[in-house]
Order: sequence, then structure tokens, then C-alpha cells
Amino acid sequence: MTAQTLLLGQTLRFTADPFAEGPAAAIHDSAGGILIEGGRIAAIGQGAELRAAHPQARVVDHGDALLLAGFVDAHVHYPQTAIIASWGKRLIDWLNLYTFPEEMRFGDPAHAAGIAARYLDLTLANGTTTVCSYATIHPESVDAFFAAAQARGQRVVAGKTCMDRNAPEGLRDTAQSAYDDSRALLRKWHGVDRLSYAITPRFSPTSTPEQLEALGALWAEHPDCLMQTHLSEQTDEIAWVRDLYPQARDYLDTYEAHGLLGANGLYGHAIHLEPRERDRLREVGAALVHCPTSNTFIGSGLFDMAGLVADGHRVGLATDTGGGSSFSMLRTMAAAYEIGQLRGTALHPAQLLWLATVGSARALRLDHRIGNLAPGMEADIVALDLASTPAIAQRSTRAQDIWEAVFPTIMMGDDRAIRATWVAGQRLV
Repeated sequence: MTAQTLLLGQTLRFTADPFAEGPAAAIHDSAGGILIEGGRIAAIGQGAELRAAHPQARVVDHGDALLLAGFVDAHVHYPQTAIIASWGKRLIDWLNLYTFPEEMRFGDPAHAAGIAARYLDLTLANGTTTVCSYATIHPESVDAFFAAAQARGQRVVAGKTCMDRNAPEGLRDTAQSAYDDSRALLRKWHGVDRLSYAITPRFSPTSTPEQLEALGALWAEHPDCLMQTHLSEQTDEIAWVRDLYPQARDYLDTYEAHGLLGANGLYGHAIHLEPRERDRLREVGAALVHCPTSNTFIGSGLFDMAGLVADGHRVGLATDTGGGSSFSMLRTMAAAYEIGQLRGTALHPAQLLWLATVGSARALRLDHRIGNLAPGMEADIVALDLASTPAIAQRSTRAQDIWEAVFPTIMMGDDRAIRATWVAGQRLV
């Protein structure tokens, strides 16, 4: 018989979308249990009942910690780990002053491996079990990231970033080499263990129409892959796209015209969307990824969460490391709440937790595998300490329900709130 592990603690899982159903979409058990077998969740229910039914299981009692699915970060740049929290720039200057010089270093396999390991360890320490990452133009950067994730047993998505203009010479590929390198990496890694490949044009300003066309052709050959890029992050970026693509109807059209708009597309930021862009993204079933700490840190704008969700868009949540100023999805949820307040809509704690788990997993087309606690799901689990600091503890002790108890941790929590991180049934933190 396969060895079983029983985790005990409070449990929180979703049976529906809280944006549609409200807090009742979540099921909270104050004395719950999660039975793990073979890296998957075998059962979830009352802790005492599961313990009685499975006396042979190894028991790990997390006490009053809240057990929920590991956080899913739907848009990151792992190569920007070392430049996180760099001062004072907006998008285009950020790329030129900080990002591009750092990314030049990732042709060195040893450097790429070191940063990949550091990044994954930092995110695991913050309760994040799955990420969707951009690499650099160097195939070595993709190999390093996938190898580091594979060694930890993680489910991750990543791809070689493609750029053939408006970048330093050492960071430019070509339309042909972008296609060839991406195809080779896809064939090497996609579907191996818990790894998935994402075709990755950085964004339209750094790709010629020929490169976008080549990557659109690659996506058409491998439609099961995700495609990730950036869209309408800042107003000066949009003006730049208009100058570079004068024939395009709007920013989204630069992708659509080259085969890079589809249901498996991930469009990061999507703050300043035109009505046509909103309509087309919804029609094709593409996913939008909200990056709130990045949007405030580099001055991009306020994402329309309430309006886009009400219109039927799929939306994920992300740190956008390192334009985003934190590795923590707790801090990211707090920033999403703050942006919602500025737009006149207070997101409920159930909605914030859903965005960081099921919502992001849905954006990545992985919600049948990760992002929730249910039998058959992969056992990626985080245990949250709801009294991790004196300030949080004094607030949570007044809580009348689970939402009042968890909200102070969402707003003020950090890696100290992570009591444990489980990946595929193995405790890594």
C-alpha cells in the first residue's frame, strides 16, 4: 500500500467562484483533515473521522493553522529576482536601466541556475507552489529554471523570452532563432514531470512583426501550450506600440494579426484596455493577469477587476517579480484589495484567496490539477499561521468568523505566516 500522510488543521476549499456566489463558495472546517497519497489528495473532511478511517497514515498536526491550496503566481520574471525593489523608474526606463543589464547575465548556466534556485526557494518560503515565469532569450535560462523546479517536484510553466528589436544586442534573437529555440525547448521540457512550456514573446515593442508571426506559427503547431505576453501596462507603452504598428487597430491587434490571440493566451497587466480589446479577449476566452504590486510600484494604473470579472473574463493574480515589489502572494492580495478600494470595490477575503489559488490556476488552464483542495488534486498545500506577528494576533483574536480571522494575515502577513509548504505531498518548507 502507498504510504499515506494526514494533515490536520483548519481547512478552506472552494466549491464555486466567490465572485459569483459570494463567501458561501468556500467551505471552512475548523478541525479538518487532508489525506495525501501518492502526491495527491486522497480525501478531505473532518480530521477526527479521517484519522479513525486511516489509522496507518502518518499524522502531521498543524494545530490551528489554516490549510489551503498552495498559492499560484500567474506572471513572474524569475531573472529579475536580484533587481527587485529597484528605485524610481517606469516601465521603459525600468527595462533599460535594470532589467536588460541583469538579463544579459543569464547566458551563463551557473548564474541562471543560482538565481532559479534562489527564486524558487524564496517563493516556496512564501507559500507559492506554482509559478508561470518568463526566462531570458537564453535557452540556458529556461533549462536552469525547469531543472530547479523539477528537483523540487514543482508544477511550473515557463518559456524563453523572445526579442528581436528595441533591446541590447546581447539580448536580441531573430524571428527564426526565436522559433527554433522555443520549439527545441518545448520539445525538451513540455509535459515532463510537472513542467509546461509557454511560448513567450516579451511584448510587441521588442518583437518585429516577423517574430510575432513566427511565434504565432509555433503556437498554431502546439495549441495545447500556453502563450504569455504583456498587454496595455502603461499609457506611454501603448503610444509606443501605436508608433511601431501604425496599421494595428489597437495594442491587442498586434498580437491578433500574428496568431497570438487565443484561449490559451495569458495577457499580463491589461490595465488600459479599449472596448474592442475587452470584447475580443472575452470572446476567445483568454486569461488576464492582475499584477497589483507591480502596477503601483512602477506607476502603471488601476486594474478594473470588478468590471472585467463581471464581463466574464478569466483573471489570475501575480507578483510580477521583479517589477512587482514582493515575492509574497499575501502582499499581492493586499495590493489587489487596495487597488479595488481605489476603484470603489472592496474585494472580499474569499475572492482574494480564490484569485491567488483557483483563479490563477484557471488562468493557467491547470485548475483540474492545482489551486484547490479536493480528492484527486495534486497535493500542493500551504499552512497559514493566522497569528504570525503580535499585530496580526491581536487583530485576529477578535475575529467572529474565518474571514475576519484570515483578513489580517492577507493584509499584514509575510513569510512568517507560512507555517509549512507542501509540494506534491512533500513538505519543502
